[in-house]
Amino acid sequence: MTRSRIIFVAAFVLVAAFAAAGQSVAGPIKSSAAYAEVALRKAELQADLESFLADYTEANPKIVDIRTELTSINRSLERIYAVAPSDTGKLTAALGKMIVKKAALDAELARLQRTYGKEHVEVKRAQRRVDSFDSAINEILR
Repeated sequence: MTRSRIIFVAAFVLVAAFAAAGQSVAGPIKSSAAYAEVALRKAELQADLESFLADYTEANPKIVDIRTELTSINRSLERIYAVAPSDTGKLTAALGKMIVKKAALDAELARLQRTYGKEHVEVKRAQRRVDSFDSAINEILR
């Protein structure tokens, strides 16, 4: 199965899962640029995860990193769903890109913490980057 086909299938499964779970997400939120950016990244990660699981165990750093990034993406999607329909103008492509970047930084931070520990200079630097993106996202979503 090609990567593009896997991404398409993962995106379809994501939409079907929301429908099956009975989650009601306002139309304006789902049609926002931020939602599209985040949903696309989630589909890519899920496709990569399925691909890697064929060759690697759950303990493999690639699998751990993808799962960490997916967890961050899922938390961010919950924040997007919580936006009032009247505030969907905040859900811009730039916000979506910030959320995707923060999720990648979360995975990088977790990887560094597994390697070095919380007091290492690289871990502290990565934490500041995550905090910076988190602050910017919070400011937009207020």
